[in-house]
This record gives sequence, structure tokens and C-alpha cells, in this order.
Amino acid sequence: MKVLVLGGGGREHAIIRALHNDPAVTEIHNAPGNAGIAQDAIVHAVDANNPEATVVLAREIAADLIVIGPEAPLVAGVSDALREAGFAVFGPSQAAAELEGSKAFAKKVMEEAGVPTARALVATTEEEAAAALDEFGAPYVVKDDGLAAGKGVVVTEDRQAALAHAASCFAAGGSVVIEEYLDGPEVSLFVISDGKNVLPLSPAQDFKRIFNNDEGPNTGGMGAYTPLPWLPENFVTEVVEAVARPTVARMAERGTPFVGVLFCGLAVTSKGVRVIEFNVRFGDPETQAVLARLRTPLGSLLLAASRGEISEDMQLDWDPRTAVDVVMAAENYPDTPRKGDAISGLEAAAAIEGVHVIHAGTSVSGEEIITSGGRVLAVVALGENLEAARNAAYAGVDAIEWNGVQYRTDIALKAVENRISVPTP
Repeated sequence: MKVLVLGGGGREHAIIRALHNDPAVTEIHNAPGNAGIAQDAIVHAVDANNPEATVVLAREIAADLIVIGPEAPLVAGVSDALREAGFAVFGPSQAAAELEGSKAFAKKVMEEAGVPTARALVATTEEEAAAALDEFGAPYVVKDDGLAAGKGVVVTEDRQAALAHAASCFAAGGSVVIEEYLDGPEVSLFVISDGKNVLPLSPAQDFKRIFNNDEGPNTGGMGAYTPLPWLPENFVTEVVEAVARPTVARMAERGTPFVGVLFCGLAVTSKGVRVIEFNVRFGDPETQAVLARLRTPLGSLLLAASRGEISEDMQLDWDPRTAVDVVMAAENYPDTPRKGDAISGLEAAAAIEGVHVIHAGTSVSGEEIITSGGRVLAVVALGENLEAARNAAYAGVDAIEWNGVQYRTDIALKAVENRISVPTP
């Protein structure tokens, strides 16, 4: 099987690494690549967001399966163009990708499907935003309605800061969704869908804020771990029954069947599980941890989903160990990250038992690997328990250096110290 993976970030590198463990996969291609992906796949300098260019590439390499990693090409209709050209595609149509492309649309689908979520109002003016903020009260939750690469959400006790974020979205020509605040820890659950059936992966938790103790601005994610020892035993079953299956069924009823990953961003609240948001692709950095544990052949699984052949009776095979990943970011991320710094220590980190390094914002300059994005690397470790995995991941982080590198030192620390509690009704 020849597989083409579109997207050049950490999520895509993690997918490619997992594809190498599938004996049915004979060739792996990628566009547009990064320095790490170039070591594990045949890289093509093609714009993954361009429908016509991706069809030409897929024909050129005679791809048997195309996996679309990021949200931007999905919202741009790349999957539709590839399907119309006759290719098997893992990734939702442009219409189905509106679940991530518009938070207002996602709220409408959730309402139609009876999916539990936070109460919300859509605002298009500062007056409407102010009224919505006052209705729900603090903490204030303001979300850019469109795509924002994980950085379009502000949660604050400061009403003026909430209004300012709404105003910036309006100034850019957008609208906002203002929600009631959900208490309780957050969980990410990826659910594979073939348009009818759903198959959950291992729940994970990520860390959005740039600084320790969940301080500072939101990012695309600074680390993750899986499984979650503090989750209620029936958590995954509850999410499948109350969230994933009704959403996939409703999307099919609307004439926009969902084929791909339904990324359920969830809060475990005192009132039960609530959906914070949907994404329509694997999440980054959760994917790096989740796929590190998956033993079931990934290529064959995604091909079955693309063909509408998922069985809900299928039992996925998981490594019993825990996975932790820590994201290493460039100086000044998430604002305007500095680029071009030489990275050292990659081989030393990968030589640590249980550790591998996933590339995101990297490129090659001469004989050096340099930084070329905000989130540069994710150091992933498998360990016999959460503490062992965490220690190994940070040992890998300690081996890597470049000027201005930044990372959180508290990824999964609360879980190790049993400081995460699930609210009770």
C-alpha cells in the first residue's frame, strides 16, 4: 500500500512513524515535509492546501490511501477533489469539516443531535458580545468562530480582556461564540469514523497554555499524555454513546457523512461530560502520545475507514505502557517565533530508552537541522507508568538545545502527583 500523508507538522510526522509499523504499507509519501519527516518518508514540495496540486501528486505516485493531517486542507476541500479523482481518502469532506471550520455550525449540529455541551451565543457585534458575557458571567469564554490553529480561545476573569478578544475577531471580519464556563478537567478523545460506525482511540490530555501552571496565552499545545489514570471507568463508552455516535449519525442525516477523525474536546464536569469543541482531524500534540501506544496497523485501519468498512466490534491493540510527550518551542512562540536556530542533541535524545523525537517546525540548512516554526519538536517517551514516561521524556528534552528554546516543565505533573479530581454532582 502506498500512502500519501498531507501536512508537514508534528501530527503528520507521528502518523508517518506509526505507518512504518504497518506491514501492509510499502511506501510513505508526504507533502510538504519537514526535516524529520524527510528521514521517514519521500517528501514532495507540494502545497497540501491546493486541491489541484494534491490530485496531481496522488496520481503521480499512484497513492492507495491519502491521509489528510491538518484542518486547513480539509476546510479548503482537498479531500473532495481527491475523492472525485477516485482516491481513497481519510479525512472529511469540506462540508463535514465545518464541524471545525465554524464553531457556530458545530453547536447547531450538537443541538440537533442532543449532544451535551456548554450553553452558547453567537455574537457579531461588540454590543451582542457584551450582552452574552453578562448573561454567562465569569470566567468568560470567547471563541473565534473560524479556524485559529488552537489559539482563538480566550478564557479569562477579565471582562475587558474578553471584550477585546471579541473586538479583534470582529475587526478581522469574523464572529465569536461566547459560552458558559465548564468546570472540571479537559480530555481529548479521537474517534475514527467511516461515515456510519465509530471506533474510539485512547483518551489523552493536552496542555494549551505556554507557561507552567496553565499560565500565559493559549498555544497549539505544549505536551500531552495517555492513558489517563484518573478518568472514570466508563468514560469512553459514555462519550461514544452520548457524543460521537449521535454526531456521526446526524452528519449522515444532513447529507454530509463524516469520514475521518472526530476529535472530541471534552470537559468532565460536575454535570457530566460536556463537549468543549470538535476538531475534524488528529490533534497535535495528543497524536504524538496516542499513536506511540497504538499497535494495531494504522494504515489498514485508516484505509478501512475510508472505504466505509469499520467494525465497531474491532478490538484495537495498545501498548500497555504510558506515553508522554513534551513540546519544545521556539523563542517568542506563540507570538512571532524566532526561526533559523541550529538544533543540537537530537541523536542523544533518541538514544534514550523508550524515547523518540517528532519534528514539527524544522528544516535543513547545509548540514544542520534548524528551527523553522513555533512548535519545533515533541519529545515522546513510553514508560512502565506515568512517572517513568514523564522522566524519560524530560531526559530527552534535556539532551536537546538551541538558542531561545522554551518548554513547560510540568507536563503530566498533576496526574503523577494525583492532583486531578473529577467533580461530583
